[in-house]
Amino acid sequence: MSRHWRTLMSTLRRLAGTPIATLITVSVIGIALSLPAGLYLLLSNLAQVSSSLEIQPQISLFLKLDAGRDAQRQIEQKLKSHGAIRTFRFVSREQALKELSASNGLGDLAAGLPNNPLPDAYILTAKGNDAALLDKLRLEVSQWPGVESAELDSAWARRLNALLELGQQLTLMLAVLLAFGLIAGMGNIIRLQILTRQEEIEVSKLVGATNRFIRLPFLYHGALQGLLGGLAAWGIIATSTQLLNISVTRLASLYGSTFRLGGLAMNDVAMLLGISAFLGWLGAYLAVSHFLRHFHLSHH
Repeated sequence: MSRHWRTLMSTLRRLAGTPIATLITVSVIGIALSLPAGLYLLLSNLAQVSSSLEIQPQISLFLKLDAGRDAQRQIEQKLKSHGAIRTFRFVSREQALKELSASNGLGDLAAGLPNNPLPDAYILTAKGNDAALLDKLRLEVSQWPGVESAELDSAWARRLNALLELGQQLTLMLAVLLAFGLIAGMGNIIRLQILTRQEEIEVSKLVGATNRFIRLPFLYHGALQGLLGGLAAWGIIATSTQLLNISVTRLASLYGSTFRLGGLAMNDVAMLLGISAFLGWLGAYLAVSHFLRHFHLSHH
């Protein structure tokens, strides 16, 4: 345990002894990590907004203005016996006008109308959430006698969810690509460290040092730089979120909302720091292993 502690302290002194190089490396790692982490945070906030929206598949079935009671009864019988419809409710012309009058800023407009232009309607709830089946159902009911049109109310919300899923896939792809880039970059940094200490390593090997003994300080170096890069990424994301919230809260207030962008949760922060430290460790491990393998071959 004392050996690990001495190695850790030695690595910290080396990092502190080259502050400019350390700052540049940590900044590059932080910026690279902040891109996928920031996209993840943005998608999480959008998903939170989406989850509060009404996305239950519903179809608004508008009747013709001259549709009589007989047509209405026939439509209701079809709705009751249809296998793809879970529930439905009738919204009369009068009720629709009252709801329009109660809407913010539309009361005066509704009051100024000479007559009620709104049709009777049925609000249907489908049993499934499949987009193709919903479109097929909407087309079917729109062709019934006495029906003027049918609209799929939740189509935009389902499109939003599809966009969120696409965004999550793109974020994952970006994270994987940047992870490979960070591993390669950290490997190059460790290779430079190895070159500056090559004579020291060769002497250590001559006196019987094991590969594990030689590898250990470089692994600490990579892991610590990765960890510092993760902390830098957290700071970038937290600062960016606070700056964006100035505009977001102003925009939300115009719509009567108190929405604010949330920051990374502590478990997300822990995952970010763990991943960044691991990527630094892995880059160092691959670089040192590559050097030791070639060193072994050149001396045999």
